[in-house]
Amino acid sequence: MKESYENPLCTRYASPEMQRLFSPDFKFTTWRRLWVALAESQQELGLPITDEQIAEMKAHVNDIDYERAAEYERRLRHDVMSHIRAFGDACPRAKPIIHLGATSSFVGDNTDIIQMREALRLVRKRLLSAVAALAEFAGKHKDLATLGYTHFQAAQPTTLGKRACLWIQDFVMDCQRLDFELEHLQLLGCKGTTGTGASFLELFDGDARKVAELERKIAEKMGFSACVPVSGQTYPRKVDSFVINVLAGIAQSASKMATDLRLMAHMKEFDEPFETEQVGSSAMAYKRNPVRCERIVALGRYLMGLAANPAATAANQWLERTLDDSANRRIVIPEAFMAADAILCLCIEVVRGGTVYPGTIQRRLKEEMPFIASENILMHAVARGGDRQELHEAIRRHALAAAARVKAEGLDNDLLERLLSDERFDLTGESLAELVDISKFVGLAPKQTESYLNDVVKPLLDANADEIELDIRTRV
Repeated sequence: MKESYENPLCTRYASPEMQRLFSPDFKFTTWRRLWVALAESQQELGLPITDEQIAEMKAHVNDIDYERAAEYERRLRHDVMSHIRAFGDACPRAKPIIHLGATSSFVGDNTDIIQMREALRLVRKRLLSAVAALAEFAGKHKDLATLGYTHFQAAQPTTLGKRACLWIQDFVMDCQRLDFELEHLQLLGCKGTTGTGASFLELFDGDARKVAELERKIAEKMGFSACVPVSGQTYPRKVDSFVINVLAGIAQSASKMATDLRLMAHMKEFDEPFETEQVGSSAMAYKRNPVRCERIVALGRYLMGLAANPAATAANQWLERTLDDSANRRIVIPEAFMAADAILCLCIEVVRGGTVYPGTIQRRLKEEMPFIASENILMHAVARGGDRQELHEAIRRHALAAAARVKAEGLDNDLLERLLSDERFDLTGESLAELVDISKFVGLAPKQTESYLNDVVKPLLDANADEIELDIRTRV
């Protein structure tokens, strides 16, 4: 029996790799690694901390007694102090110097930045893998003519590969934004209770140079090039907003792609993966609903909604610090990353495992070609001496009659036959076939696809070949 709520992002959607980055083990071992980095750096700068104390702390980074920490928190009502006590119990020699001079944000905020850095790196891998899957798809279908749509009404033809490039371009833009935020992530460092570094200045007898060097050393030990130049007690909460906006941007791109594929599925031009024993509907056994694409859109809607929360938090931080950011950040940041992870894994699976139906695509294109080709036919007839105004009116009348036949009677579009039999257009079977040759209607779509894949996508993927993982399977 399961009587407690379980978060579906964990039980159904997000990958184990992403869940690990926001697990208690990752979080609290990082706290301990930060305490070790603080003590080591303080020792290197002359504080009386022994090698034995540091060795003891290092020996107990991973063996966290969660029950003891929970018991302390029940009594102290303070998560950081509870873990300081639990760490001190495991390290009796080091206990007097653990967390020396620091405030709770030293472990809390620095760990948040480290988690977001590692999570952004994983999202980046997923994002590049989605681009790689789509690049393969676009290259395969770069010449496959398909009906283009504006307002979801038939418009000039394009190719399926070109359409896929629109999806890729969105994801490439997301990757650029992600790289910017990842490159500019900085640790909070050790700024003290109001960001003045006063406690550390006291520890080092007023030596400001040592306080600055302490931050530099901690940043280096944790794999960062710098700490934020100034802060209150916490790092600027705008950082969270910037990062979550990147994830929300990915949700936008994925939702656009998934919505397009859902429309194509409705037109029987595409099917997402459908497994041997998969059930499409509990009532209608014949159905193959695009459930993965629907899930991408659903999770994307949730993720886009989350972006408002860190923006409001950043706008409401009082003076040097307030704690009304804590509870929501514990929820929003992990869930945003897990949603983005799930979305991208689904995108990769849908694109790599989906099926395109060229026959259906060509049939729909053929149905609309008489209308699409009418302007070319008009130009041909005028070039052969016809009256443009008279011919335009003739096409209008024939087109209305053909459309009525299709809509009211469910019959085939006979506009071409009507124009062929109208002597004013001076058409033959051969000249008409040439005028409706589909290759003349897709414009530069095949060349644009090839150029974009070669000039933009290939260099990106080649530079990140080790990051790409296409063999991804979702759980449900």
